[in-house]
Amino acid sequence: MRSRDFWSRVPQCMLGLVGVGLGAALMLDAGVGVAPWDVFHQGIHNHTGIPIGTISILVGFALFLLWIPLKQRPGAGTVLNVFTIGLAIDAFLAVPFEPHGLVFRVACCVVGDVVIAASGGLYIGAGLGAGPRDGLMTGLVARGYPLRTVRAAMELTVLAAGWLLGGNVGFGTVLFAVTVGPILHFVLHRVDRGVLAPQRPEVEPTFPN
Repeated sequence: MRSRDFWSRVPQCMLGLVGVGLGAALMLDAGVGVAPWDVFHQGIHNHTGIPIGTISILVGFALFLLWIPLKQRPGAGTVLNVFTIGLAIDAFLAVPFEPHGLVFRVACCVVGDVVIAASGGLYIGAGLGAGPRDGLMTGLVARGYPLRTVRAAMELTVLAAGWLLGGNVGFGTVLFAVTVGPILHFVLHRVDRGVLAPQRPEVEPTFPN
């Protein structure tokens, strides 16, 4: 990739990553259920007190180490992904915001869900490399495991672990599962820089939030 082309992609990638952090924070503040990985992060937070965004970064690093035996190659977007989303989550959660009333909380959850999915389309469309969770998924698929099985196993494992740790499973969790794919693909069709076009019909990313 030429240097000029690389730097033209970075703003799109960063906007998407910060957007994922914002959407995750909105869903966490809403308190009516969060995405599977955030259920896991929230569960760990409940027992350690470590900020949820920081937990996201630590989990990302742990998953990144699993790339080594799978011979996955990180891109610039991989490193940006590990740090940016977690830092953005902590920064947005630090802003005083507490939605009151079920209707307002559900509305915040829906907005957060849409922001996460649309922002995911932005950063994936920038084509600067997969996040640690997506890289693990594609690495396992490259070893011959079915994509849908790998994705389902990853999502269900972190969801179950997070729920057992006290993470918030609810309306938002179901909403995320149902809507993330269609919204992401809608956005990705319009912002994809071409790098991931051959994979689009087959790979639906696992979000790092």
